[in-house]
Amino acid sequence: MLFNNDVESRQKILVVDDDPTNLHLLKTALSDLALILCSSGGLDALELASREQPSIILLDIEMPEMNGFEICTKLKNNPKTCNIAVIFVTAHNESTFEYKSLEHGGIDFIGKPIDISLCRLRVKNHLTLKQHEAALIEAKKDMQALVNQVPAYISYWSEDLNNLFNNDYNGKWLNLPHTATVTKHASEILPANLYFAIMERLELDQLHHEFEIKFANNLHQITYAQVHLTMAKSGTKFAGLLLTMTDISSIKQAKKQLNVENNRLRIMLNSIGDAVIATDKLAQITFMNPIAERLTGWVNRDAMGLHIDEVMNLCDASTKYKGQNPVTIALKEKRTVGMALNCQLTSQDGTVYRVEDSASPIKDDEGNITGAIIVFHDCSESVAMAVKMSHLANHDQLTDLPNRILLHDRVTHACNVARAHNKLVALLLIDIDHFKYVNDSFGHAHGDLIIKLVAKRLQSLIDPNATLARVGGDEFVLLLPHIKSASQIDTIANDIVQSTRTPFRIKGNEHTLSVSIGISIFPTDATRCEEMMTHADASMYRAKDLGRNRFCYFSQELENQLVKRNLLITQLRTAIDTEAIEVYFQPKLDLQTMEIVGAEALARLSTPDGQMISPLDFIPLAEEVGFIHELGKIILLKSCAVAKRWNDEGHDLRIAVNIAAKQFTNPNFCETVTNALELTGLRSKYLELEVTESALMHDFDEALSILNTLSSIGLTIAIDDFGTGYSSLSYLKYFPVNTLKIDQSFVKDMFVDEQSLDIVKAVVNLGKSLNLTLVAEGIESQQQLEQLQSLTCEQGQGYLFSKPLLLEQFNLLLQKQ
Repeated sequence: MLFNNDVESRQKILVVDDDPTNLHLLKTALSDLALILCSSGGLDALELASREQPSIILLDIEMPEMNGFEICTKLKNNPKTCNIAVIFVTAHNESTFEYKSLEHGGIDFIGKPIDISLCRLRVKNHLTLKQHEAALIEAKKDMQALVNQVPAYISYWSEDLNNLFNNDYNGKWLNLPHTATVTKHASEILPANLYFAIMERLELDQLHHEFEIKFANNLHQITYAQVHLTMAKSGTKFAGLLLTMTDISSIKQAKKQLNVENNRLRIMLNSIGDAVIATDKLAQITFMNPIAERLTGWVNRDAMGLHIDEVMNLCDASTKYKGQNPVTIALKEKRTVGMALNCQLTSQDGTVYRVEDSASPIKDDEGNITGAIIVFHDCSESVAMAVKMSHLANHDQLTDLPNRILLHDRVTHACNVARAHNKLVALLLIDIDHFKYVNDSFGHAHGDLIIKLVAKRLQSLIDPNATLARVGGDEFVLLLPHIKSASQIDTIANDIVQSTRTPFRIKGNEHTLSVSIGISIFPTDATRCEEMMTHADASMYRAKDLGRNRFCYFSQELENQLVKRNLLITQLRTAIDTEAIEVYFQPKLDLQTMEIVGAEALARLSTPDGQMISPLDFIPLAEEVGFIHELGKIILLKSCAVAKRWNDEGHDLRIAVNIAAKQFTNPNFCETVTNALELTGLRSKYLELEVTESALMHDFDEALSILNTLSSIGLTIAIDDFGTGYSSLSYLKYFPVNTLKIDQSFVKDMFVDEQSLDIVKAVVNLGKSLNLTLVAEGIESQQQLEQLQSLTCEQGQGYLFSKPLLLEQFNLLLQKQ
């Protein structure tokens, strides 16, 4: 068993003889040639042959159970044993037995008595033949397996073009089963176009041919094949044909797809708005799209093969320094090179473009750099637009002077320089006096022309180092850096005042103007840009208060006023945030019955130490700094809440709330009023809004829309201080007004100024003719009361009846009534 592997690899010989002596003799003689198996014949021999599959069987003919011919016949009829070589051994030497042995399938004949040498020689030869046969069979199997696995069609054809062999076992290539192709003529089994192509090439005197062809299978799928023909000749005569085909459908499809992608890429590159240039790894141009041709001035065919630097003339737009092309950097450093800033491209014809570009290396599948590509576009318009936008952002559109933004930078810079060199900086705020009347009289277009002329005249007076800016409608600021003494400022300010007195002529009209100038000096009265502007503004208003047409320096008095103003702003902001605004109520009386019929709500603000601040101070300030909307909302809510309480207690009183002009023009004002009524539950008929004439006449259409909305809610509208404002009576015809309030100045002067009495009479008569309720303000004497009663003025209020009261005091007054 130790030599099992060697034994199994040896050839086997089965000796069949009923004579043990012969078995022993043959086994001894042949044991070195093969593994000897012995059998006495009959079924045992057949079973042993089937199981052991010997290469040769030495078969005795004369045996009692079953003779040799019968055993051979059964062996040849069994598929498992039919290929075993049978050598008959017999004592008969007649030719009849030899013929009969071959007839039953034997391959040789050994006579008895056995010649051992001759027997060994014959057996050895047949073993060798069996080895060769086995090798051929194995080689055939290997070749068959190889042919079956090759992804190609392999076939051989006779000189008559009949198929002798092909490996299309599954019918993939010719759509026919393998059995239907072998021995058939080429015209019967090959596609027609392939057959005719072969016939054409057979007429040529060439041994080898190669070409491509396509044909469809039974599923209508197109197959592209690479065909190889090799002619076999016998002398000069055609003797056969070797035909092989390789499926190249995927290659064809890939090439087709590649062509589609290439065309798509080319169309895209030619259609995009950016310029594209491709180079090889030496930075030599291989492709340019039309935009690149236009910007460089080079045609693609002329630029092919040239170095990128020859075609793209790039330099820095500011320094004109010519640096490395981004493609060169991308190839050298093997990375994407970002957009170059401030880059300029000069084309062949000398046209200059501002461009933005970026370049990237091109790599193959293995990461090797094969070239580079640069993408760039013309940004000349963008740069020009950016410059223009920067200019517009920093300059006034009408006069092209620096605006407030640029002025701030220059003032800050001038102050820093002056601080370092111990110099002065002066800031002059120049305001044209009464310019509003020019606009109102001649129109804004005319006013703009005057502003431009004023700007030119001011520019003619100043030093080139100075900066003249326009910061408002009719306001200019002059920045004077490097001032050595205040006398310089006096001279320049005086020149400006005197110069503007010279009339300005526009379209045949002369306009005589004057200016008020406020002056702030760094570091004398201010240490920051914002502080200088604030001080110049304050001193300019001081110049106006002193009669205009002059200049004023910032003073300690102005400083105190600014501090007081800032303190008041802080107090007002705190009061709004904490809703610490108090509401006082001044009763309105029916002048005939002397009963309280309503009240006017008046806002009051006090300092932390309890001192009252006049509404004449904090109301205008609230409008100026934008607090009026929040302030008005608080007063409206508190007033409506009080009126609702009065109504619940059985007092049929209407509350009147003053509405400031800016508050009235707020787009959300009507919503604020509606919300106040909803939150407090006050019925709208108990709310009256007092609006001044100036607020109504700011925008007629807008005011009409707001008043109609408020009137539709159900509340009443009163015109406050009637006769002191716009005084156009026509608006009363259109506006849904319910009440006219006669201003207290007319009531006060009724008996010292006959004109005031006439105005009161006229207002009363006007109100009655328009069916409006009349309310007289500021009644302080019995004489005034009696006069108004005689004129049948319905209602009145004033110190004669009561000053404005806190809610608790007002409620006591109601109880007494």
